[in-house]
Amino acid sequence: MGVAEVEGSTVAEVMASAVDRYGERFAAVAATCKVWVDAEPARPASVVPPGSEVALLPPVSGG
Repeated sequence: MGVAEVEGSTVAEVMASAVDRYGERFAAVAATCKVWVDAEPARPASVVPPGSEVALLPPVSGG
């Protein structure tokens, strides 16, 4: 699990900042993930209050 502080006031802004920092490989993986803010599902327009946790949850499969 990785942790980083990234600027942005919405999920879209946070993701854009993360892509700027980590590049296109990150963008490709992030595109497959669900985004949660403070343990709640979020959309690109969702507000990210200062100090919030934004989590990317990759798809999982089981058997």
